[in-house]
Amino acid sequence: MNIDKSQLLLYAVTDRGCLKGKSLEEAVEQAILGGVTCVQLREKNVSEDEVIEEAKKLLKICHKYNVPLIINDDYEAALKSGADGVHVGIEDAPVAEIRRIAGEKFIIGATAKTVEQAKLAESSGADYLGVGAVFPSPTKTNAIRITPQQLREICSCVSIPAVAIGGITAENVYEIKGCGHSGIAVVSAVFGADDIKAAAKQLCEVVRNTF
Repeated sequence: MNIDKSQLLLYAVTDRGCLKGKSLEEAVEQAILGGVTCVQLREKNVSEDEVIEEAKKLLKICHKYNVPLIINDDYEAALKSGADGVHVGIEDAPVAEIRRIAGEKFIIGATAKTVEQAKLAESSGADYLGVGAVFPSPTKTNAIRITPQQLREICSCVSIPAVAIGGITAENVYEIKGCGHSGIAVVSAVFGADDIKAAAKQLCEVVRNTF
C-alpha cells in the first residue's frame, strides 16, 4: 500500500468555484496549514495540459509539507505532472490497467459504492477507497447516496483504508462515527470557508473524535 491511512484523515478535493477570489495555490496551502493530510486536484472541463500545469504548481506546495497530491480521473496527467497518484471513479480507466502502466509505487484511489466494487478495486490494486455520498453533496447533486450501514459494510469488507465522502461537515460527521473509515474527503467544507485554515483545523479536531 502506497498511502498510510493517517494521510487520509482529512482529504481535501479542490473546487475553484468555492474559492471566493483566492488562488488555488493559496487555498491549498492554507488548507494544509490547517491540517489537511491529502489533496486531490479536481479540474473539470479543462485540457490535460492545464491540469498538468496546475498540478506542478500544487506539487511544490504539497511536498513542502509532505502531503500527497492526487489527480482526479486522469492518470496520464498525474504521471506526466509527477503527482503522487490518481483517484478514479467507476466509469474511469480500470484500476488494474492503471497499476500495470503506472507501476507499484503510484497511489491509486478508487470510488466504491458497493461491497462488490470495493472488493474489485482492492483485488485490482487500489491503495484506498473513496466511499459515498454519505450525505447530500452540494458539489455533486446527482451523487448516489449510501447509508452509514453501507459505509460500514464497505469499509469492513476490505483491508485497504477508505475515506467517506459526500456533503460532510463538522456538524454531521458524527453521524458516521464508528463506520470503519480512516478519514473524510471534503470539498466545500474546506474550500468554501471564509477562513480555510480555521475550517480545516476544526474538521481535523472533529474527525479525530469520531474514531
